Amino acid sequence: MYDVEKIRADFPILSRQVNGKPLVYLDNGASAQKPQVVIDAMTRSYAEEYANVHRGLHYLSNLATEKYEGVRGIVRRFLNAPSEDEIVFTTGTTEGINLVSYAWAAPRLQPGDEIVLSVLEHHANIVPWHFLRERQGVVLKWVEPEADGSLDPARVLAAIGPKTRLIAVTQMSNVLGTLVDVKTICAGARERGVPVLVDGSQACVHMPVDVSDIGCDFYAITGHKLYGPSGSGAIFIRSERMAEMRPFLGGGDMIDTVTRDSVTYAKPPMRFEAGTPGIVQQIGMGVALEYLMGIGMANIAAHEHALRDYAQTRFAGLNWLNVQGNAPGKGAIFSLTLNGPAHAHDISTILDKRGVAVRAGSHCAMPLMQHLGVSATARASFGMYNTLAEVDALVSALELCHDLLG
Repeated sequence: MYDVEKIRADFPILSRQVNGKPLVYLDNGASAQKPQVVIDAMTRSYAEEYANVHRGLHYLSNLATEKYEGVRGIVRRFLNAPSEDEIVFTTGTTEGINLVSYAWAAPRLQPGDEIVLSVLEHHANIVPWHFLRERQGVVLKWVEPEADGSLDPARVLAAIGPKTRLIAVTQMSNVLGTLVDVKTICAGARERGVPVLVDGSQACVHMPVDVSDIGCDFYAITGHKLYGPSGSGAIFIRSERMAEMRPFLGGGDMIDTVTRDSVTYAKPPMRFEAGTPGIVQQIGMGVALEYLMGIGMANIAAHEHALRDYAQTRFAGLNWLNVQGNAPGKGAIFSLTLNGPAHAHDISTILDKRGVAVRAGSHCAMPLMQHLGVSATARASFGMYNTLAEVDALVSALELCHDLLG
């Protein structure tokens, strides 16, 4: 049985008050809170176990290396990747996608080659491809979502042409909560010989993810949304694609030998991990992933679906509230606007006075905002520790917004 109160007790910050009200944290889409087990593990790493990894033969270095490298296996299990050697550590999804852009795409794409993107994408899955447009003449080919915010896989596949070299698509919109059928996209793209990069930042937090089943070539995740620390993350890279990649950053650990006249590189994945890494951050992410898997991603998904359904029911009774996007099977992420002149920043400020934390702005998704015809939204994004009572608290705070701004 899913015991949300027991889970909430694992997160110390959830017991605090904000502006004299109990904290209702609904900004999980930006960054999730951390359970005590993660905080304790990171504190212990710094206080009792810290040393640089890979380079030492002493006890602390070996211990830190063992714990750090052990996270690679945890990520492999979390994503059901075929091999630990297909997991590259990063500082987050942004670095992971930039790694693919620089190390895989840049050396092989020519002027006029195309990358297919959806309008749902976060800037982290847009700007690295704009770099290639600016610097190499690559063409970005955009696929529009449907009126309800869903993304039809057939439209993505129809965008593939003779010059398409990559599809880059999110599995879940960070703005609308739209769940994208990336498995169908990957299957169709593979038949046409086109690799697929999946931005998994949102989806992997809310549901089980199996990259072997999805069939993607790249799948990027970020630790701070997974109830782990900022500065942690990883990307799954299929071995065939990894063999095609040049080094991303140069420095220690990613080399085999260095002379005055030459350099040879380490085997993947180390080839793509230069310098002293975020040792404690990655250890913290590993603990967070173990915590999630202990609860069960399917159990978390079921709980959040109940929150989503209840929120949709409550929102339906507010005829002055606009919910952007209502695709079937969406995640518990809601981008909200009010009828009239109320700005998202005003909504967020009033909600904060009631202890309700939401995010206001374009959510690093300006092309989607332009598509929706809005400049900004107030986004309420739910996580595994949120409750039905917190949905009610959100609705109550929105009613106050309507009274003050409507």
